[in-house]
Amino acid sequence: MKQTEQLALDLKRLHNQGVNLVNAIQVEIFPEELEAHFVNNLKKDFEVFKKSLPVFRNTYQAWYSEAQIVIKRLLPLRLNDFISLYEIPKARKEVKKENYTIEDYLRNTIITSGFDKKIIAGPGDAIPLVQQQLNILDSVTARLESTISEITEILQAELLDKILAAAKELAKSGLARSAGGICSAIIQQHMETLLVKYGLKLAKKSPGLKDYNEILQKAEVYDFGTGRQIQYLIDLRDLCVKTTKKAPTITDIEELLAGTEKVIKTIY
Repeated sequence: MKQTEQLALDLKRLHNQGVNLVNAIQVEIFPEELEAHFVNNLKKDFEVFKKSLPVFRNTYQAWYSEAQIVIKRLLPLRLNDFISLYEIPKARKEVKKENYTIEDYLRNTIITSGFDKKIIAGPGDAIPLVQQQLNILDSVTARLESTISEITEILQAELLDKILAAAKELAKSGLARSAGGICSAIIQQHMETLLVKYGLKLAKKSPGLKDYNEILQKAEVYDFGTGRQIQYLIDLRDLCVKTTKKAPTITDIEELLAGTEKVIKTIY
């Protein structure tokens, strides 16, 4: 997971740089308005803020190139959108507000009209474009988190399958109680994963399967009928792990094994 952790750090760094670039381009284009906002509304020192920012024209290209590589790798469907916000369209015949790009800003392109030189397209139109690029980059972070979650679920599913296979072998060897104990651990691990996935927490420090079952059913992760089936599996588990109860039969352990497999395969 070290590579994933490094990627997460790189995304955070690129996000912070992107925020600074958005602020920098605003300061470059509307310095007076922003200074008034800082002094009158935020009650902060504008000069200190200004000095903390990069020079947009000097730093944007490096950020754009690195962000482009990340998006190409992790969110390729948005790559063309990201690039189009920067590059001047090859088929463009005239510059308008609607087709102004960041590259136009870097080239100091300003389109005016009439004797009063009214600006039709100019620097101010580049600000939302940089913000949109930052938004696309930030969506990569959401995608990365989703991917990590998906990978974790796949790995855990494979692991639980292997453990369940081991429990089946124990049952075939006549070690029904041991197999039942393993089934209990499998169900609990799967339920703990469900709690994390759905943002649920248990008040008890050492909860049992019954507690997991109740909170998941209450949160409607699964219905009442499924909750009853799981409670039946818990009862079968008790036959295996509690020596004070009668020993489980072959049918009991077969039902427990089949029910455990159904839980990890059908409840997400």
